[in-house]
Amino acid sequence: MPEAVLETLEEAECLGLIAKGGIGRLVFAGRWDLTVVPVNYKIYNGAILFRTAQNSATDEDLRTGIAHAEYRVAFEVDDFDIQAREGWSVLIQGPAHHLDTEEERREAVEAGIEPWPGGVREHFIEIRPARITGRRIRQHADAAG
Repeated sequence: MPEAVLETLEEAECLGLIAKGGIGRLVFAGRWDLTVVPVNYKIYNGAILFRTAQNSATDEDLRTGIAHAEYRVAFEVDDFDIQAREGWSVLIQGPAHHLDTEEERREAVEAGIEPWPGGVREHFIEIRPARITGRRIRQHADAAG
């Protein structure tokens, strides 16, 4: 019978796994304590980029009110095959930067990320990776068997 093996992933492999974009989970300490929010994202200029509504809970909870001070957040992306009992998880940690200048917003629009939920979502936030880690679990045939 195969045995599950847990592997630590190198940073380059982590980035390769999440490069296509998709859905990830933004994790931060918000006004209601620890908060996890799914967002659709894209990798752009080496950062995780997503859109949210101006003055939304995500926008407001991630503002320090201090110039050039940014909250550190976590962003997690994973993929699993339940039947095979295999999968991977990538964790990005870093500051959440609000794209508030005209130049930043113009570049973010050019990235082409479209929010999945309806409504106006014209505020962009990027996470600049300070730390990238990942793990993979896979089935491994026992060599002794």
